[in-house]
This record gives sequence, structure tokens and C-alpha cells, in this order.
Amino acid sequence: MKLHLANFAHQNVFTGYGDNYVQINQTRYDKSLIVLPDYLIDEWPTTLVSQLEVQHFENLFAHTPEIIILGTGNKLQFPNRALLNHLAKLGIGIEIMDTKACCRTYNILAEEGRRVAAAIIIES
Repeated sequence: MKLHLANFAHQNVFTGYGDNYVQINQTRYDKSLIVLPDYLIDEWPTTLVSQLEVQHFENLFAHTPEIIILGTGNKLQFPNRALLNHLAKLGIGIEIMDTKACCRTYNILAEEGRRVAAAIIIES
């Protein structure tokens, strides 16, 4: 699906998505990644929600997101409770949804000026 842009000024936004890929600023990515309005971690070393641990998010913490949206692929999957508890202790909210909903939600929050991060798992 192709997404239409609103008023995004020089920030990373999702411009499309489909099975096993996302597009950010018209560039296609077929590997897991983390997106913030002003930063992109395009080599995120995970392909399964069940493998997620705190260390998978350590590069993200320096960018001080207020909320992380976790896109879990074509279906909703939940990471382990220890990860969710750790993020809560750091004061970082996390929402889990399928990747398509994650892309749409991220764009809305980024347009509002929120400090949002989308962590997208793309299974290989």
C-alpha cells in the first residue's frame, strides 16, 4: 500500500508498506529497522518477536523516544514480559501492533511532533 504524505518537513516517514517490506521516504527496506523522525537504524539485528531482548533497543535509548511502536509483521505478536517491564521502568511507553498499523500510527504521531520510534520486524 502506498501512503500519502501530509505536512512532514525533513523527517522520516513511511511512504509505503507491504508483505515483508516498508518504504521510508520512498526508499524500500526489506530488513528489520527502527525509525525515528530524525534518525534511522536500518540494520536492526532481529527477525523474530520471540527473540527480542533489552539489548535490541539499547541503540534507541540515546534518542530518548517517548513511545516505541513495535510492528510485529503480518500478525500481532507480543514480546516477553521482561522487555516490557524494563521499558516501563525507563518511562518509555510501548505499543504493539501489526506492521501496517504501526506505519500508519507512526506517521500520525510524527506529524503531531511526538518523539516516536517505530521498531519494525521484517521476517526473512
